[in-house]
Amino acid sequence: MNSGSDSAVFSIQRQQMVDAQLRSRGIVDSRVLDAMAKIPRQEFVSAQYRDRAYEDHPLPIAEDQTISQPYIVALMLEALQLSPQDKVLEIGTGSGYVTALLAELADQVISIERHASLADHARSLISELAYRNVRIITGDGSQGFAECAPYDAIIVSAAAAHLPNELVAQLGDRGRMIIPVGSEDTQQLHLIEKNGEEARISVRELCRFVPLVPGPP
Repeated sequence: MNSGSDSAVFSIQRQQMVDAQLRSRGIVDSRVLDAMAKIPRQEFVSAQYRDRAYEDHPLPIAEDQTISQPYIVALMLEALQLSPQDKVLEIGTGSGYVTALLAELADQVISIERHASLADHARSLISELAYRNVRIITGDGSQGFAECAPYDAIIVSAAAAHLPNELVAQLGDRGRMIIPVGSEDTQQLHLIEKNGEEARISVRELCRFVPLVPGPP
């Protein structure tokens, strides 16, 4: 982790991110804002991008993936209305940044990443941050993780061409899922809210994510 001086600089940048990029743009969930003011985002980006960790856009990580724009992350987390008792499935661990935020917001976090190198790196970072409520699995996230279903919430950090029925089926009663849906050029966030066997879909903000790819890399 960082030296004391680095941590102080990043702490200021992190609070500026929360105030200027999140709160001023309508993010009001205090738990989400507090989590994003706490988690050291600079630890989850490549060394050459650390000084840009709190800028308002995505950044590249290994395996041609990205760490998402902070505002979009906050928007998705707020939409899920997470409680401290929730069990959450994350599809696409990536850098592990959203995983760490989920660890702050929920009771159990199960995260699936298809790239073993990314999963290993995220496990190391999550361990350094001393979270014990996270399980990171290397596998095909497009199929979810049925053995631990049902979930109170599912967050998908990659764009599906259409709504995956396998993931909807793993939501519990009153479960919520946020997922980008669309082509490489045009995507929108979809919020799915399950009530019994019915699923209500709300189409929300435009976004841009890497594609959700089934199977091993």
